[in-house]
Amino acid sequence: MTDMIAALDPAEPVAVPQAAPEIASPASEPNHSHALTTRIWHWVNLVSLITLFMSGLMIFNAHPRLYWGEYGNRDEPAWLEIGQQGSRGYLSIGSTQIDTTGVLGVYRDGEGQMRSRAFPGWATIPGDYSLADGRHWHFFFAWFFAFGLLFFMAFSLFNGHIRGMIAMRAAEWHPRALWRTIVDHARFDFHTAPGEAYNPLQKLSYIAVIFVMLPLMIVTGLAMSPGTDAALHFPSMMFGGRQTARSIHFIIAWSLIGFMLLHVALVIVHKPLTLLRGMTIGHRR
Repeated sequence: MTDMIAALDPAEPVAVPQAAPEIASPASEPNHSHALTTRIWHWVNLVSLITLFMSGLMIFNAHPRLYWGEYGNRDEPAWLEIGQQGSRGYLSIGSTQIDTTGVLGVYRDGEGQMRSRAFPGWATIPGDYSLADGRHWHFFFAWFFAFGLLFFMAFSLFNGHIRGMIAMRAAEWHPRALWRTIVDHARFDFHTAPGEAYNPLQKLSYIAVIFVMLPLMIVTGLAMSPGTDAALHFPSMMFGGRQTARSIHFIIAWSLIGFMLLHVALVIVHKPLTLLRGMTIGHRR
């Protein structure tokens, strides 16, 4: 009897069954759905970027050398050059020369004929050498590229896309947070904080592309244009000369293509259907 009373003593702690762990609700998952204006700009910008890049390679073929400063010609030292020596193609960066026969400088076309162009026909628009057509393609899609970015930025300020998805929070600027995100990405772990669509590294990448690299492409394009330079000289003065603007334009163009390829690769390895659905129909399951 004493044992029974002791068992019922309220002073003794009573074991309470542990509740089952809560399962994250769909609302707690990152929202990968985008506004209609963002989706339209994303795909228009993709087509524009690829067309501008390929037509830009055609324009580059007319003079495959890059310089720093205001002036540049074949008598001036170039910091980058793609050329040929006999049947050999090469890429020169500073004092370093790399053999690129069959890829750059010298290559065989679809009919097996040897061609001496910096970039092969399959990488340029148009495929056959035509500086005039390359410029037409380039300048036509430059309007979509420039005004598309302008409208996207304007609409994103009103629909909350920048504030809700891209803006960095105070804690995300901490070096430890950034380093932890870099380490997680190296492990293919792309988790985000609760309620956030992107992690700090993704946000910084989009900020760099949308607000730095894309505007720089537009400004350097204006600075290297002879017509713009004749009417408004200050864009080229900002970069120390038309040739410097051309070099920066070239470097950023390749950087954007590199970002695009990395972006596609990461989408493929991480929720490809969810991310593609969010950027097409704008609806998540």
